[in-house]
Parts: sequence; structure tokens; C-alpha cells
Amino acid sequence: MKTQSRQGLRRFQLEVLYYGNSYYTERIAQLETALSRKPRTLQIDMAGAGEISADAALRIRAVLMARWPRTRVITNSRSSLQNGSALVWLLGDRRIIRDDATLYFRRANLSEIKAAESDEVWKDDEPKFCDSDSEVDPEEGDYARVLQLIDEFLPVKELAGRLIGMPVLRQFGLVDNEKVDHFLATCFRQKREPAKSPLNAPEEKRIRGKVSRPRQARR
Repeated sequence: MKTQSRQGLRRFQLEVLYYGNSYYTERIAQLETALSRKPRTLQIDMAGAGEISADAALRIRAVLMARWPRTRVITNSRSSLQNGSALVWLLGDRRIIRDDATLYFRRANLSEIKAAESDEVWKDDEPKFCDSDSEVDPEEGDYARVLQLIDEFLPVKELAGRLIGMPVLRQFGLVDNEKVDHFLATCFRQKREPAKSPLNAPEEKRIRGKVSRPRQARR
């Protein structure tokens, strides 16, 4: 359900579910419709103990990347997030998460996956038989792409397989951005408008004295 506040903030509810393929197909279409209206700010509220699949996360990213450039996206999570869900949260221009919630993403299992290269020599040989235990899951290839995108925000190599709490998110500047921006803006404003020092006071008094000194009458 989407709601709009008095300040022009549109809210978009996104449940984090297990096995919610049909749900995400519908919600992604609705998200695209909401963004097509060019809102000033869209807040995506996330909650649930499930996981957004890699494919759904990549489709949500495609919709967000195609939005009107002036639309600001806020991602707000009331739950801990994992894997594809973590990527969706990271895509916000501003990110909010429950204080005791965590992010988690596992490593990709790419041992059985080989990407097709454009310069590869194609052969007509039939592939060797492989049992069901060695079949390649295309979803794992999508998840590898998810990790590449997460790596733009957090170092995947060092943090994969670990619970990432609020202190680490703050360390990487992923939360509390508005407080940091306000602090920097205050510092820059003070540099542009330096306070008057006591050393300038006598000079200012002398100037005022010259201006206010009455002229002597001519004899």
C-alpha cells in the first residue's frame, strides 16, 4: 500500500518474504508506476524475516536506476536483512534501519558456473552427462551480480558471512548521513563567515570614531 504524507513523501511498502516470487512481480510493477509519477521523495518501508531473491533484487534495482533523477529514495528497514534484501536497502539515497538490526550476505557458490565468452570457439560436441547434484543454478549467477553491487557499498570479501551491525554501517557512512551533512554544512558556513576577533575591535572603534567626530567651526 502506498500513502502520501503532507510533506510530499510517498511511502511504498515492501514485505521481505520467503518464496514471494508472485508478490515481488506485482510489487515491482507497482513500484515502477509509483516512480513514473516523479515524486519528490519515495520511502520504501521494508519488514519481514524472509529474503528478496537475487533476481527480484536486480529487477528492483533496474526500476530504481530508471527513475526521474530528482526523485530521492529512502530505504527504511524495520528488520534485519540478508543477501538480495541487503542490496535493495543499500540502493537508497538515504538509509534507515532499526538500531539492533543487522545486514548479512553469504558468499556466492560459483564452483560449477562458467560464463560464456564471446571469443570462445564453439563446438558441436554433446555435453557430458551430469547428475542432478552438479547442475548449475542460474540464480547463483544472479546472486554473484548482487554481491558485485553490494561491493560498491561494503567490502564483500572481508564482510561476507558476518553479521554487520550499526557501528560498521556508520563507519562506512551508510546511515546517519543527514547528521554528517549538517555537521559539514555548519563547518563550511563558519569558514565563510568567520567570527569577529578581539583584535579587530580597536580598529573598528577607531573607524567609528573618525566617522562620528564633529567638524570644528572655521574661525
